[in-house]
Amino acid sequence: MAINRIAIGTPGEASHPEALKAALAEFISMVMFVFAGEGSGMAFSKLTDGGPTTPSGLVAAALAHALALFVAVSVGANISGGHVNPAVTFGAFVGGNITLLRAILYWIAQLLGSVVACLLLKFATGGLETSAFSLSSNVSVWNALVFEIVMTFGLVYTVYALAVDPRRGNLGTIAPIAIGFIVGANILAGGAFDGASMNPAVSFGPAVVSWYWANHWVYWVGPFIGAAIAALIYGNIFIGNNTHEQLPTTDY
Repeated sequence: MAINRIAIGTPGEASHPEALKAALAEFISMVMFVFAGEGSGMAFSKLTDGGPTTPSGLVAAALAHALALFVAVSVGANISGGHVNPAVTFGAFVGGNITLLRAILYWIAQLLGSVVACLLLKFATGGLETSAFSLSSNVSVWNALVFEIVMTFGLVYTVYALAVDPRRGNLGTIAPIAIGFIVGANILAGGAFDGASMNPAVSFGPAVVSWYWANHWVYWVGPFIGAAIAALIYGNIFIGNNTHEQLPTTDY
């Protein structure tokens, strides 16, 4: 079973040059992704003078996130795997494809990248608000939790099918754009209800900068549950026995 392949890693792995380079790649990709994604929402707010969200605004947000994630995953793929999402990293860990120590490095880099992107946006826009994720009216935390679980399941399942599965072959080349597409599609489906995060880091940055934490736990618990389910299903049923990625040991 995939869960039996979970690995903690060795102390030296956390300071290995390749692991640090991978973490830096995750940081840069996250800055790019959040700056474009969150920035598109701020641009819409400015163009509408803070007016209510419209269907065209939702489509614009979905398109901006899909395109930005496509690029962010692509530029980081050869260095870090292009996770650009703590939930994706968690799914890789649960499936035994990354060690816990390296996952922690990724999580730190991803969260910092999101915060830095939001700070840059706040400065560049002259102090406009970086809106934190929130639930729409008549949407309960349990409704939102189900949305986040299902949407993140679809995202991480796509990652496993096109980027993790060793049988992916030439399909691996379309992984970044497919990942962008599923995120964009999920935003069209869930954006009007809870913002359709699927990514704890994307929710974390705006929450820190705006200091708004209402129901923030939903945007961590939901994606992590969805990622774990996708990793266990795809890893156990479709991949079978395989080992996690191990860094070179010659330098530690």
